[in-house]
Amino acid sequence: MSDYDLNLDQVEEAVAHKATVDYPRTRISDWLERIVEVFGKYTSFIWVVLILLIVGNVIMRYALGTNFVALEELQWHLYAIGFMCALSYCITHDGHVRVDVVAERLSPKARAWIEMLGIALFILPFCVLILIYAWPFVEHSIRIGEVSAAPGGLPMRWLIKSVILLAFVLMALAATARFFRALAFLSGWPRPLDTPKQNNNNSPE
Repeated sequence: MSDYDLNLDQVEEAVAHKATVDYPRTRISDWLERIVEVFGKYTSFIWVVLILLIVGNVIMRYALGTNFVALEELQWHLYAIGFMCALSYCITHDGHVRVDVVAERLSPKARAWIEMLGIALFILPFCVLILIYAWPFVEHSIRIGEVSAAPGGLPMRWLIKSVILLAFVLMALAATARFFRALAFLSGWPRPLDTPKQNNNNSPE
């Protein structure tokens, strides 16, 4: 059996990002993305805590024959926080799912236009709609001091619900930053802070 020297970084660059466009940075996009980055990086530890918590709950259930409702609820609370905060981080790093078979056939200019329209017509209105309807939902939970309905469950149920507001504010910031970067790519405004590497995927034409 022969050995293969496989460079995973090269594979990732050649395949996974084939349909992406490297938009230039701008002052406003940098400012917005820094906010998202802070929350993305400092909430990433949640996944480590969640794994340890799941393992601990499994050990208590099958080895010790006991379990705690509060710890089980904490599992899905942490998962919800990690997932919702990761959405904006994913947009900032252009890590969302694409239909590559379609996107790779379009010019970078067409992809930038589609992304801008998608942000303006779908993502931002969706974030605003969620925030409008989530605010009364969260406010009511805070006002009544909502707790878990399960005996032995977690207190402060309003805390996890408040993450909905934070997550969709961050998503709106990430989408707005992406919009300005695509706009700078197409029009030169806002003034780009750098020039992306020019190749077949990054040329506006």
